[in-house]
Amino acid sequence: MSAALLEADPDALAQALATLEQVILGKPQQIRLCLACLLARGHLLIEDVPGVGKTTLAHALAHVLGLVWQRVQFTSDLLPADIIGVSVFDRASQKFHFRRGPIFTQLLLADEVNRASPRTQSALLEAMEERQVSVDGTTYVLPEPFFVVATQNPHEQLGTFSLPESQLDRFLMRVTLGYPDAAHERELLRGGERRELLPTLTPALSASGVIALQRAVRTVHVAEPLLDYLQALIARTRDASELKLGLSPRAGQALIRAAQAWAYLAGRAAVLPEDVQAVLPAVVAHRLERRDAALEAASDLAQEMIRAVAVPL
Repeated sequence: MSAALLEADPDALAQALATLEQVILGKPQQIRLCLACLLARGHLLIEDVPGVGKTTLAHALAHVLGLVWQRVQFTSDLLPADIIGVSVFDRASQKFHFRRGPIFTQLLLADEVNRASPRTQSALLEAMEERQVSVDGTTYVLPEPFFVVATQNPHEQLGTFSLPESQLDRFLMRVTLGYPDAAHERELLRGGERRELLPTLTPALSASGVIALQRAVRTVHVAEPLLDYLQALIARTRDASELKLGLSPRAGQALIRAAQAWAYLAGRAAVLPEDVQAVLPAVVAHRLERRDAALEAASDLAQEMIRAVAVPL
């Protein structure tokens, strides 16, 4: 057994899942997707209408993972320097000193990220892709692990800017919560504000524990027939005339990592086709766009891909 597997703590991971499900009721699939995204070393975008628990879920993730975290409320007047930091001139030393911004943390909560201008949104690009920022010709490495957990409202709402394709592609997954079912909504009405539970949460993991789990996820086996299946799914998007663009090689790599993380959460040492199918909607929906906006939403494309591509025997 590899050192990564020996260091990882599946029991702590199970505790993290259980704790999150106590805060966000009736959404076990979405919670599992969020953890799979972070274990795959990806960044997470939580999109939905206001009031369904996006920010509460993001805060719960920060508490349960046991990481150092910062929260930034994105607004239309937010500047890139408010996120990255700024160089300040020190008269005593006659030198500029870089004052680090909130991005220098292990987990950055970017609340309502699409309310900021495109210029401010672009400040996250280098950090999310290369886990570093460049200011005045100097490169600063970000802490490890480094996650961005962003929330956004649907772009049809007032005061929002659509995230550009390059920004969306930096998010490994986009997860939507949706309204709760009747039984869990009744429990919410009886139990009061779920955010009040956040200060009581005990971290189930730590920075070193998260890194160990990420390493263990990378050891999950991906067989050649499974790679054939992944390539067939990707090719389906590139051949589809109703799509503006197909999936990129980076999207294919993201799909593999997400499927490995999903298999690891299920306790499997190898990826199965159902692992790919489970993460496919969250990985591809925000990367695909139909030519005709009047047709069904892009989120339905994943199910079309699953139906159209045969599973290898």
